[in-house]
Amino acid sequence: MNNKGTLLTAIILALAIALSGYFIGNMHKKGKAYDRSVEVKGLAEREVKADLAVWPFQISNAGNDLAEMQREIANHKEEVEQFLSDLGFGPEELNVGSTQIEDAMANVYGNNARSAFRYIAKSDFTIRTNQTEKLKEAVSASLALAAKGILLNAKNTWQPIEYIFTGLNNIKPAMIAEATENARQVAEKFAQDSNSAVGKIKSARQGIFSISNRDQNTPEIKNVRVVTTIHYLLKD
Repeated sequence: MNNKGTLLTAIILALAIALSGYFIGNMHKKGKAYDRSVEVKGLAEREVKADLAVWPFQISNAGNDLAEMQREIANHKEEVEQFLSDLGFGPEELNVGSTQIEDAMANVYGNNARSAFRYIAKSDFTIRTNQTEKLKEAVSASLALAAKGILLNAKNTWQPIEYIFTGLNNIKPAMIAEATENARQVAEKFAQDSNSAVGKIKSARQGIFSISNRDQNTPEIKNVRVVTTIHYLLKD
């Protein structure tokens, strides 16, 4: 009886060892298969036109009599508003800001103390519009105001007009799909070189969308770019 029990125990132990070896080997094999993967990046780029333009500018007035300057500032503001209205810009597109007046006599450390005019005034304006092409025309046409002694000076000389693209959410899905397809093509090339096939996606990371000017001369044309990182499993 003891011999039979010992034999049965030995058989059970052998089967257990064999089964555990099978499962361990199978898990190792599956683990190796899971480790066979490739990480690739997919790129999508598009050129789009800016759909919003912002032009902040100033007009300047100078004089020695404050009362006379106030009348001149008011007249010049009306001239500017009428000029922009005639070009087709509505009141909702134009913001008339504050007017700042500097007294050169009070600024004893400044160069303005030597100016022929005691008072210098600067009035702020900002146009914010979707009529991007019309705004470019307005900048050129503004020279006509010079004949009336009104100069529109850009507040940002390095970028007189800021062009913005606001339609990113409308093109995001298509660009992500394009970047994903591009990444899969790269993965298939890797798989082909290793005599494998592309399997399921192990992980994926969407990159940050970037919007930049196409170049310095055409800031109204934007380059939209996104890079996705995708980890594909490989299979035989």
